Amino acid sequence: MSVTLAACAEMLFVDLPFADRVRRLHERGFEIEIWNWATKDVDDLTATGARYSSMTGYLTGSLTDPDGIAELLASARRSLEVAAKLDCPRLNLHGTGLDGQGLPVVPVEVVTPRMWLTAADTLRRVAELGAEAGRVFTLENLNLDVDHPGVPFARAADTLELVRAVGSRNVRMNLDLYHAQIGEGNLIALLDEALPFVGEIQVADVPGRCEPGTGEIHYPAIARALADRGYTGVVGLEGWASGDPDAALDAFEAAFRV
Repeated sequence: MSVTLAACAEMLFVDLPFADRVRRLHERGFEIEIWNWATKDVDDLTATGARYSSMTGYLTGSLTDPDGIAELLASARRSLEVAAKLDCPRLNLHGTGLDGQGLPVVPVEVVTPRMWLTAADTLRRVAELGAEAGRVFTLENLNLDVDHPGVPFARAADTLELVRAVGSRNVRMNLDLYHAQIGEGNLIALLDEALPFVGEIQVADVPGRCEPGTGEIHYPAIARALADRGYTGVVGLEGWASGDPDAALDAFEAAFRV
């Protein structure tokens, strides 16, 4: 297997306390993805001995309005402190702050040219923070039709253009293929364009956001495409288990066993 596999502790073994979810995934050999670190006992997470792949890189704020930018940068600094404790290399961002349901705190109907320029400038400032700390911030694409209506810069094409504009190794894409399939499709062509700018790849099947093999995406073809293109980074399962979590993880591993 040429890639490193990670799994999202927020979405698997959900009947267990959070640190026990992390331990189960770690025991199975996966790196760990977490979301909002502020709701976790960071010392407990450190004590699990797990390797963390990615975590939320901000708590509040946005890329485009002055108050939101200040909030984002301040919470990015606090997130970097937590990332140092967890030795987590990547911190995830979105086009704007999301609530507990994944909806934008401030929905945006039209993204203006000025917003594009401001977002790129904000991400350059984020990149400077990442460079100082030796960490990478990743900008995740989302889908607007099912899970995240009203989020600006949501499509993979949008996040790719912003990452290109920033031009820093400390701001990369978190390419989520579940979201991209809903929003854009044509995933292998998307990989061809985006891989030079990718910090991590996330997967789940469509519809349902469960493990590979439960929907329409043929993930073994994605795995072969990644291997053919020399991708050796992280692929993370950010999806629900359709049934038994261990069986879901087995299916995930099998899909990427190239």
